[in-house]
Amino acid sequence: MEKIMVGRGMLTEGAVWLGDEGGMARLRVPVTGGGLDVTWLKERDERYLVFSLEAEAEHSVPVNLLVYSSREESGEPVFGIRFGVLPQILTGICMDLTWLDAHALFPETCPGQLKIVCQGRRVDREEISRIVLAALPMDEETELKLSELTLTDTRPGDFSLPDVKLVDELGQNKRKEWGSKLHSIGEMKEMLERQAGEADMGYPYEDWTEYGGWKKKKLAEGTGFFTRCKEDGRWWLVDPLGYAFFSVGPDCVVARSDCRVDGVEKWMDWLPDREDPVYGRMYELHEKWPPVGEARRKCTLFSFEQANLYRAFGEGWYEEWKRMLPGQLRKYGMNTLGNWSDERLLGTTGMPYVTSLPRFPGTEQNIFRDFPDVFSEEYRLDAEECAKAMQAKSRDPWMVGYFLRNEPAWAFVDNLVIADEVLYNPARTVCKERLVESLKAEYQTIEALNGAWNSSFEEFEDLYESQAHVSQWSERAGRDMHAFSRKMMEEYVGIPSRACRKADPDHMNLGMRWAWVSDPDVVTGWENFDVFSINCYAYDPTAAIQNIVDLGVDLPVLIGEFHFGALDAGPSSTGLKGVASQYDRGLAYKYYCQRAAAHPYGVGCHYFQCYDQFVLGRFDGENYNIGLFDICSQPYPEMMEAVKACGADLYEVAAGEKMPAEEKAERTAMIAF
Repeated sequence: MEKIMVGRGMLTEGAVWLGDEGGMARLRVPVTGGGLDVTWLKERDERYLVFSLEAEAEHSVPVNLLVYSSREESGEPVFGIRFGVLPQILTGICMDLTWLDAHALFPETCPGQLKIVCQGRRVDREEISRIVLAALPMDEETELKLSELTLTDTRPGDFSLPDVKLVDELGQNKRKEWGSKLHSIGEMKEMLERQAGEADMGYPYEDWTEYGGWKKKKLAEGTGFFTRCKEDGRWWLVDPLGYAFFSVGPDCVVARSDCRVDGVEKWMDWLPDREDPVYGRMYELHEKWPPVGEARRKCTLFSFEQANLYRAFGEGWYEEWKRMLPGQLRKYGMNTLGNWSDERLLGTTGMPYVTSLPRFPGTEQNIFRDFPDVFSEEYRLDAEECAKAMQAKSRDPWMVGYFLRNEPAWAFVDNLVIADEVLYNPARTVCKERLVESLKAEYQTIEALNGAWNSSFEEFEDLYESQAHVSQWSERAGRDMHAFSRKMMEEYVGIPSRACRKADPDHMNLGMRWAWVSDPDVVTGWENFDVFSINCYAYDPTAAIQNIVDLGVDLPVLIGEFHFGALDAGPSSTGLKGVASQYDRGLAYKYYCQRAAAHPYGVGCHYFQCYDQFVLGRFDGENYNIGLFDICSQPYPEMMEAVKACGADLYEVAAGEKMPAEEKAERTAMIAF
């Protein structure tokens, strides 16, 4: 174990050295971001980089470990490890430098630390030209304090945490005040009882059907199920009665246990005993997403949402909530329960909903991250097993359709050539055997392959040894690797799609919910879907929708996730798109939804998510002010009034009868991880 002294010579351009206080280095980071040059890391072989970091800010601060490559001409980093720290809290950080091989997407965090995400391609140590530890760009200068910078081969135990209180008895941010913040259990109970007493009057628009479709545009005779229709170059979803349907609503409509509390119990004003006969039921052990090849770790979650509802309604809290919340969504003009909503709400509350396969098929040996060995019989059989879950809802008219999965981890690497990973992975997978067989058939002799690829293999069997970056060896090698990647994609989406169609022939296949289209090959196999789905975190989704169309996909496009957050209420991070206030969140919502509706391929957008995230972080450390409702089940009034105003003319915008909203929100820097 070796401690590294931090000095002014490590500063990146623009950072200001403020001095060293008792072994704690202090520096000021400009609004453009930046921090420390730690390029010396590439010359060391210790596994863990360990340090403590404190951000002197009123909000959480995202930080990146950025890795640059001598092979990248653009000068942009090829790999980054982003993590977050709470404001004004000395936070222990442990970074496993094996993550640079890109096997992990969401690694394990230390208690008190916010989310970690690894982005970019695998980077070999010998190609590293520079490494920088940098705060992201902010709206104001940020002061950072760093200490105990250490390299070690031993993962440290839990870091000691300061004795402070950060969360009040209702689960709210204790260190912040805002207009709708509640200050007592009694005040919260009055609010919830008032909401429960408001009758569910259905949708606020007379021209909406019971399903939330548009009575002014009948597209077909009702089939009893949701379907789709293309009319005059415009895609529509169609409700079970045959009317045009544009899908809007929040993801995660569920009062779940999603406040991570293990290791940070001392930071809360109130947390019940885990054996408590009432509140003990609101704890949950959660299996975190593990890096590939590592054991799953469990964390402890608690539900302040459930505790607050119990305080108001007693043992009948769930039935009251089940009646109340869908009614509130209809009241504000939302017509869909988005993905990951409470299963007990689906088909029982008079609201359309989307769902997902409970589990996407896989294989014991993956190719890269979560990409399975798709040519194997194991994959086909598991797809048939996974598809059986769709049979239970196959006759439900309230189900809009099902997603196959959400945001495959392998696709977070831009321009990934998945066939390259087949040859890099040392395992003798069925995919590798198929690839080698196809190359034998194409080239006949190893000499012909070597001539085309600029390689020096002695026999085709040599391809079973690990080979790196094959698509970059020559132009012909690149074409071959991309062609086989597309064949893999056909199997990846086609096999589970066909299995689901057999299990449930009447509901729409809504696709994969890509985080983004990281390579044009990703859309391969789109013909298996009824709807093409993406998650699109932007202020305007038009370009993202058009990108799908430009890639040759002729399907309606549904956006599965988007959101906007601010720093004037609740948690201390904005999420992936920041705006100035709760009022601006509403403006941004209306602008986004109506832009999606105005595009001839846009058929819906689902807001992520129903509730705010926990101020100390959910299961993976996200702590964003992105909810339609706060942790006390109270709607954000400015946001929800904008939601209602958006819905009032949403269908006219989709039909081209009205222009979409023009007023834009005031944007701020992203504070997210």
